[in-house]
Amino acid sequence: MKITRIETFLVPPRWLFCRVETDDGVVGWGEPVVEGRAEVVRAAVDVLAEHLVGQDPLRIQDHWQVLSKGGFYRGGPVLSSAVAGLDQALWDIAGKTYGAPVHALLGGPVRDRVRVYAWVGGDEPAELTEQIAAQVEAGFTAVKMNAAGATSPIPTPAETAAIVGRVAAAREALGPDRDVAVDFHGRFTAAGARRVLSELAPLHPLFVEEPVVPEHGHLLAGLVAASPIPLATGERLYGRADFLPVLTAGIAVAQPDLSHAGGISEVHRIASLAETHGAQLAPHCPLGPIALAASLQVAFATPNFLIQEQSRGIHYNKDADLLSYLVDPEPFRFVDGHASRGDAPGLGVSVDEAAVRSADRSGHAWRNPVWRHPDGSFAEW
Repeated sequence: MKITRIETFLVPPRWLFCRVETDDGVVGWGEPVVEGRAEVVRAAVDVLAEHLVGQDPLRIQDHWQVLSKGGFYRGGPVLSSAVAGLDQALWDIAGKTYGAPVHALLGGPVRDRVRVYAWVGGDEPAELTEQIAAQVEAGFTAVKMNAAGATSPIPTPAETAAIVGRVAAAREALGPDRDVAVDFHGRFTAAGARRVLSELAPLHPLFVEEPVVPEHGHLLAGLVAASPIPLATGERLYGRADFLPVLTAGIAVAQPDLSHAGGISEVHRIASLAETHGAQLAPHCPLGPIALAASLQVAFATPNFLIQEQSRGIHYNKDADLLSYLVDPEPFRFVDGHASRGDAPGLGVSVDEAAVRSADRSGHAWRNPVWRHPDGSFAEW
């Protein structure tokens, strides 16, 4: 079996899919994308495809090595995301070839269902309460929310009180038997994060995500030591080498993204590295259906898995949603806040190719907003 063709599709709301075709007629799908830079990743996939066309798709680990390291310059979000989507597609082909789900090829399942969480806003307490009530009604047992919008690097007392007030509203709406995770999105300095963490501790968040930007990872050990709340990070880390220092610093939750951190192959290795440091895995995934399918396959085969992000109803999805490009939505039917393990081969989802090709004709040019502080200076988004 040889790879004969690799195509990419720029599909709304902000995703990039890739399709890898073989001469045996087996097709694999992947989701290589950097949100806001999808066109750049598309170009990277085209370059990497030069290595794959004509090759045996089942040599997944060898291809990963060559795609990641064969160009001498390595790492970074664009290359790692291009590799990630192609890696997902190769695992999809492998599963379809062997007639087994990817989690079986990773060593077999360690659980029968995967806990997932839903996104809610976080801007206004009243709006937040409404959104949480809807997610509880839908059966979810955990939600995630932003701590704040553009905020001073060291939050003022008023800003701190507003953040605590929103999380308190979430905790009241959820009660003591459900979880809320809080995303700082790297919007504070380490000093600002330390101030807010101490105020949030009595509300028992499941974890606080990205307390500082990734380039300040060397400050995480101090935050871990000062925080009674479990700290999480990883959506902007792209491989084991990036995760090693933050795991050594003591983060409780590693959050690699299956579409950014080298795909199934590398995230499976990151999960094992996290396990040796006593950390849990909670893959980042505010993306599309292929990325989520890949995430779930890893989750079913990972002993130290905690919870899975998913994008149904997320605020970014304006022109399409998680189910828009699937033939059958059943793999993403969540019951009591969980996704059930299926036995369909490969990634376990059937992509609606006609819908994907149609969407690609209009494409998208999604960009994240650029925020500024009241004085006109740049603010972290």
